[in-house]
Amino acid sequence: MLPPVSAALHATHGGIWLAERGAPVRPLARGEAIARAAEQPLVLLNAPLVGQRLGYAELSGLDLLELFAFVHPARFAVPTPAGLARMLGLAPPAGDDVAAATLLDIADALLARTGAADWPERDGAWTVAQALARLRWPWAQQLLARLTMPERSERGLFARLPEWEEAAPRPQPRSVVITPDQAQAALTRLTGQGAEARPGQQAYAAAAVHAFAPRAAEGRPRLLLAEAGTGIGKTLGYLAPAGLWAEAASGSVWVSTYTRALQRQLDKETHRLFPDPAARHAKVAVRKGRENYLCLLNLEDALYGGFAGRAAVLAQLVARWAAYTRDGDMVGGDLPGWLPSLFRRAGATALTDRRGECVYAGCPHYRRCFIERSIRRAEEADIVIANHALVMLLAERRRDEGRALGRIIFDEGHHLHDAADSTFAAALTGQEGIELRRWIVGPERASRGRRRGLAARLADVVSYDEAGAAALDAIIQAAEALPADQWLGRLAEGAPRGPIEALLGAVRQVVLARATAADAGYGIETEVAALDGPVIEAATAASAALEQLMRPMVALGGRLLAVLEEAPDWLDGPARARIEGAAAGLAQRARTLAAWIALLGRLGGAPDPDFVDWLAVDRVEGREFDIGVHRRWLDPGRPLAAAVLAPAQGVLVTSATLTGSGGWDHAEARTGVRHLDAPVERFAVASPFDYAAAAEVLIATDVPRGDPVALAHAYFRLIAASGGGALGLFTAIARLKAVYARIADRLAREGLPLFAQHVDPIDTGTLVDMFRDDPRASLLGTDALRDGIDVPGESLRLVVMEQVPWPRPTVLHAARRAAGGGGSYDDEVVRARLAQGFGRLIRSARDRGQFVLLSSATPSRLLTAFPAGVPIRRLPLDEVVARVASGLPKPVAIGHQASGD
Repeated sequence: MLPPVSAALHATHGGIWLAERGAPVRPLARGEAIARAAEQPLVLLNAPLVGQRLGYAELSGLDLLELFAFVHPARFAVPTPAGLARMLGLAPPAGDDVAAATLLDIADALLARTGAADWPERDGAWTVAQALARLRWPWAQQLLARLTMPERSERGLFARLPEWEEAAPRPQPRSVVITPDQAQAALTRLTGQGAEARPGQQAYAAAAVHAFAPRAAEGRPRLLLAEAGTGIGKTLGYLAPAGLWAEAASGSVWVSTYTRALQRQLDKETHRLFPDPAARHAKVAVRKGRENYLCLLNLEDALYGGFAGRAAVLAQLVARWAAYTRDGDMVGGDLPGWLPSLFRRAGATALTDRRGECVYAGCPHYRRCFIERSIRRAEEADIVIANHALVMLLAERRRDEGRALGRIIFDEGHHLHDAADSTFAAALTGQEGIELRRWIVGPERASRGRRRGLAARLADVVSYDEAGAAALDAIIQAAEALPADQWLGRLAEGAPRGPIEALLGAVRQVVLARATAADAGYGIETEVAALDGPVIEAATAASAALEQLMRPMVALGGRLLAVLEEAPDWLDGPARARIEGAAAGLAQRARTLAAWIALLGRLGGAPDPDFVDWLAVDRVEGREFDIGVHRRWLDPGRPLAAAVLAPAQGVLVTSATLTGSGGWDHAEARTGVRHLDAPVERFAVASPFDYAAAAEVLIATDVPRGDPVALAHAYFRLIAASGGGALGLFTAIARLKAVYARIADRLAREGLPLFAQHVDPIDTGTLVDMFRDDPRASLLGTDALRDGIDVPGESLRLVVMEQVPWPRPTVLHAARRAAGGGGSYDDEVVRARLAQGFGRLIRSARDRGQFVLLSSATPSRLLTAFPAGVPIRRLPLDEVVARVASGLPKPVAIGHQASGD
């Protein structure tokens, strides 16, 4: 057997340490650490992060996270020395200076696990280790020295995955009536006998039954808007009647969220509905878009030559995970979020179906496909957990088919407006155009062995149908008008190829001509107004090219449907599924083309009062990455009401901040229900938390605006005073990075780790897990952290917002501001953002915390965003720091304490 690994390197902002067997841990200078890492493979934890700490981007070594992903696929561990140690039953290190030695202990424990008789993930390990050895993966030889060669060859991954089975369509749900008493009795069963009485939760469950009553007329769903303050426990409050109705009616309830964090929480809460794992597997499904799931055909391509180097290592580790995953979800499922980030741009997204290139039943892995399995599970489940965007797309599709989702619960309902705004938008951009081209003709550099492009996917069908073949040829020929690879370079050189690129070039010229100096370095845009002749002429030519593409696309879709109706002898079940999939894809893209044509028809014409149109050049740090024409609904509640709400039987929209500070009129406007000719029930219950005792708002009056040094100084003092446990929220990534660069090392020397979104090479979900796991850690982030994360307890006791979160002055915002009351519209947006930020602070009855706003010019009218009774103090920074250092008194424990949503 090979000797154990001999040395480990640990690097943080506080220093660099080396642990060698038989020697004390010692600190290293950065240059010596880089030299040691170059001399021999060292044990590391998260090589990209360590490389960033050392200023050495391509650092390689024996990464413990990669080893963990091999030994325990489909398991999660917080990717820190303490997190991995706890996962493996080891003592977490007492500090950074001894963490290097802990890394050696973790390596020993993981390698020893592969020799244990009860190692549950042994199957397939030998085969994958052999493949990784051929790729010269640093851990391979250590593993092969410990693994025993199986007596018989291990089955390949694709042979080991179970096949899904077809099931008869679910019948129409029965019309049943759930009473409030029944819902409350079901809630009592879910919470358990003897649990603390929560009157607000009981009232919520009783009110929620309204959404499950039979509707009185078509287009008039049972609507309930329900605001439930944090701590009410609204998840179980609506799951109780939902589960009761689904069982009695034999129907499905779709529960929709805006964030992945709430999806995970909901998935866990359904254990109460169905304690038996087998029953829960049959009754509960998590449904996501196709782009979230591992594509087995893409994985096969990657394993057999499509990937090379580090990307090939990732493919092998993903294959290892695929054999043990619950559902194949690569984004928010049981694939650790940190695993793809270890490989940076090495191909994780290429393992999912992000371009809609699925060949459906033409795929050799169709019967084992994770995507198809999730779709069928959702069709048969009682409770389907999804996200707002997917629910809207499915509802719109089913409406066009004469069907409906039936019963929908929109949790995080205050985000319905944002979700609808994105879902029902139209954007003709270079990136969108090139994706459509690749879907039709395949990528210009196709990977080996994969049938790509529309012609490859439909070769056998069009050989049977002459009209279909002619339509396909016309589509492929017309697709030449779409942008192709290197289109941005050609536009910069003034040499566009084809009418769409010519349009994008004209758009770019207009936007750059109207840009101001203040726009330098960032995305820029201009409204569609006073356009000159060249832009309008380019739009006319582009529109004609798109119509030339759409006509044969519609024709081919019609021919595919005709083939399905004719049902020739060769049309078996798999072929039918493939043709149905292709027809659906064609219909979806024909709708996109129609939206683009309508958008171009607006250029040079009269404005449409229902829409906002603009031209944009998207940039990151001065580098252009997309150009295009955009359209949004002025009020996205209109298409939301028509496509999603009206066809449903019953809809519950709920949130802790549904009404904001604008009352029920605001809630009805933001959720689209005001556009329905249907009565709306309202329900509200306040949070049981004593916010006046649990929190305070502190406004620093002397931090200069626009001074990054002063801002960083304030953040350092506040985080140091709180001893960590701080969430810093920024309205601009540039300011976040500037503050992080100035304070991370200083805080680390105080023993206070600092993590940052947009800086650390780690996904946001993992950053939150790392923050939650260490009460002395702090986290800096932007909008994604302002809402949707749940960190109760000591890990989050201070929220610092760097300034009043005014909305960006975009073309879209200006139009909505004008339509929504001017300054009062801005105020409502800011109040909602302040309330969301404050809402991260108090997540349970025992939480205590402070919300600090570093903006002396905060208008008093915005302070109604905070719960009534919360003390609000305007103080100099010195006094704010002193209050943070003192903290708030802890509550006296009295029995079971309420917590939750």
